[in-house]
Amino acid sequence: MVAGMTQSHLRISKAVIPAAGLGTRFLPATKATPKEMLPVVDKPAIQYVVEEAVSAGLDDVLMITGRNKRPLEDHFDRNYELESALQKKGDAGRLAKVQESSDLATMHYVRQGDPKGLGHAVLCAAPHVGNEPFAVLLGDDLIDPRDPLLKRMIEVQEQRGGSVIALMEVAPEQIHLYGCAAVETTEDSDVVKIGDLVEKPDPADAPSNYAIIGRYVLDPRIFDVLRKTEPGRGGEIQITDALQLLAQDEKVGGPVHGVVFKGRRYDTGDRGDYLRAIVRLACEREDLGPDFRTWLRSYVTEEM
Repeated sequence: MVAGMTQSHLRISKAVIPAAGLGTRFLPATKATPKEMLPVVDKPAIQYVVEEAVSAGLDDVLMITGRNKRPLEDHFDRNYELESALQKKGDAGRLAKVQESSDLATMHYVRQGDPKGLGHAVLCAAPHVGNEPFAVLLGDDLIDPRDPLLKRMIEVQEQRGGSVIALMEVAPEQIHLYGCAAVETTEDSDVVKIGDLVEKPDPADAPSNYAIIGRYVLDPRIFDVLRKTEPGRGGEIQITDALQLLAQDEKVGGPVHGVVFKGRRYDTGDRGDYLRAIVRLACEREDLGPDFRTWLRSYVTEEM
């Protein structure tokens, strides 16, 4: 530990990305291809997530993987045969794109083994993370780089200690799809103090319409809590249950705060939202957008 710094105020440098899920909603496409490798325009979804971590200053990335996830490791590794072929062809543009993913960060991998839930996946990171605060990024949520959510969360954690989770306001009838937070306002308009958390509540029982989205900055003491957390909803170890304990008893691992995000978020975990994410991102690309928007307007007009 750095002299003069508490464990909650060490510089955050490590990101954990759980990627052991089976991707059943995208079958048969994910029968042999990890869902994280499905393309969003011309990059796999997982690369957007790693780029977000790097842009927030996290240069050490641990991916929690499982069976049939070897393509993830290959994507972030060097491909000398491909690079050599592109170099001989003088295709500098594509060569740079191929090398970009392998130069992003220092990548590490560990297998989850039994799929016991997000809490268990995070616990698998304990030996690598050690006694440092760290970030967790879920691959189904892509955050637009123009809206730097993770950087703000790290800033709040450094100021207030404990753990920080990302929240978004959703329609009350949608809250049953998410973890939900009971909140108190703070002096910062985008920061709330969290007093309780409920995993996928019935709308009538939800304490608010603040939904947890897939970004966390966690105090390392959460590992001790996760080791004692019994399986909850769905028979899985839920990260929400562990954070609920931290929120209710700050002596266990510090306070829990939320950063209320009002920026652009693309959900790639649902087939319809995945398609909408591709369309939105393609429309905003300088190289693709003008022609694609023209075609899209024509197509929509014809279909009306």
